[in-house]
Amino acid sequence: MKLLKLISPLLLTILPGCASLGDRPDPATLNELAPTGKLRFGLVFAPEQSVFFVVKGADGTPRGVSVDLANELAQHAGVPVEFVLAPNSGIVTDAVASGSIDAAFMPVDDERRKLLGIGPIYLFDENTYLVRAGSDIKSIAEVDRPGVRVIGIAGTTTIRSAGRTLKNAKISPAASVDAALEMLRSGQADAFALTHQTLPALAVRVPGSRILEGAFQRINIAVVLPKDRPNALAYVTGWMEGAKASGAVRRALDKAGFKDIPVAPPTTTP
Repeated sequence: MKLLKLISPLLLTILPGCASLGDRPDPATLNELAPTGKLRFGLVFAPEQSVFFVVKGADGTPRGVSVDLANELAQHAGVPVEFVLAPNSGIVTDAVASGSIDAAFMPVDDERRKLLGIGPIYLFDENTYLVRAGSDIKSIAEVDRPGVRVIGIAGTTTIRSAGRTLKNAKISPAASVDAALEMLRSGQADAFALTHQTLPALAVRVPGSRILEGAFQRINIAVVLPKDRPNALAYVTGWMEGAKASGAVRRALDKAGFKDIPVAPPTTTP
């Protein structure tokens, strides 16, 4: 309940589930997938939409690729969906692990494999850095120098990977994307670790900033559930493979403007 209290003040939006032509889960599976009678789905919001981050409308309603796919899953299962938003994926990870929410889409690493049930990968991305205006850093290798101040979003695969690769630079957590961008704008940080697909829209918010070429980590984004829900995991695995094959993932990407982003091939496991 403590984790849910941390998240729930940010936003709770309930949308109706609709009937679908897909196979409904049996009662045991449905009890694992949506034990409260609705699919409590975790989303991570940011100031700009990406293949992973959602944005909030003027009325607080979330919008993005993850929203459309979560609605597809709820529709397929025949249950209403309740969206639970948080400013970073670490909060959502903890909420899924505790069972406070039932599912999410999440970049996967070894730490999350210990905590979560992992379904198929549906998207790939890579991590790089956004460097502040006036910085002399020109490459990923040049980030790792004494005196360079790096930031990443707390509790994420990105900050963990950056922490493993950086030996000389100092890395610190930011609570949200908004907080990280303000640290760059105000000169409190030199480089912000995030994904290639997310950074172009965010770079506009930091005049003079630059995205570094190359990558220091590959990101695999998958559907995740609490551990020890084998029937639900099997169900969402079948759903996700069907969503890739039917074009549902492709349509969600296209609708959000990510027409050049490829969908992961069938049976891609983390």
